[in-house]
Amino acid sequence: MISLKETNLYSEVIKEFIYPFGNIFIFNGFVVSEINQGQIINWNNQAKIIVDDVSDFLGTNGEDIIYISNRINSYSVVAIDWLKFFNLQYSLKAYCIVSENKIGILNSMIEKLFFTKRIKHFNNLFEAVNFVKKGVIEIA
Repeated sequence: MISLKETNLYSEVIKEFIYPFGNIFIFNGFVVSEINQGQIINWNNQAKIIVDDVSDFLGTNGEDIIYISNRINSYSVVAIDWLKFFNLQYSLKAYCIVSENKIGILNSMIEKLFFTKRIKHFNNLFEAVNFVKKGVIEIA
């Protein structure tokens, strides 16, 4: 898989947040994350920081944002922490996961137990971004 920075999409980034645990790229209408290898993403140590930064920058609770997780590295998400996200009145218009391997898909199945909306899977970043740009958001 390829990092967003290695594509022509990088020129469309309007804001980049660089953290010790990964990078977040803000586009017009969507956000792409790339988390570093071996990280364990939980609400208190990483997710809340990302949500606060993105929410402050865009002035939204996320209900109009499509989140694309570009899983170029292997990492874990504390899936139950999605409940904290929703309990604090945050939302997403859609959640897309880009992963080429079955482990990434299996991990997202665990996340789905706590994520209240549908998760859309893609094999590469370009498919996910094209899906989002075309406005083909049937994810509800």
